[in-house]
Amino acid sequence: MSEDYYVIRIKAELALVGAERIMEECLKAGAAARLLPLTVAVLDAGGHLIAFKRQDGSGIARGDIALGKAWGALGMGISSRTIRDRLRERPAFQSAIASATGGRFIPVPGGVLILDAAGEAIGAVGISGDASDKDEYAAVTGAKAAGFATHPAAPAPNWRDAGL
Repeated sequence: MSEDYYVIRIKAELALVGAERIMEECLKAGAAARLLPLTVAVLDAGGHLIAFKRQDGSGIARGDIALGKAWGALGMGISSRTIRDRLRERPAFQSAIASATGGRFIPVPGGVLILDAAGEAIGAVGISGDASDKDEYAAVTGAKAAGFATHPAAPAPNWRDAGL
């Protein structure tokens, strides 16, 4: 057979095994912190879904929210918490982004960029299921436990008090 017969493999910066490890570590972090049932979505740098898991008892809208948090972080190049903080006084711009992205933009904590050793985004993890700051805690803690750096580098300092 000629070499033209074979498909050239596309290099995945965030491979399935890494995405699955992130997802599992996020769920472990949520369980250890006694969070409500979580839904986790891991996207590659192009915004494509690599891994997804919804725990028993997590609401049916949580998947779309987790995807929107991760997708928004990738789309803006910053965590969804940072998006919320920067756009707090700019509701018209938030609405414009939501419209431009077909509603895939969720500007609340829980969307975390996954970084490589050079500090470049290779994907994102989005979590929904508990209060947003608690979702972010699970995302940051899980990605770090899986061996990745994140943006933000640490969850909000008051995440334990979120939603109480």
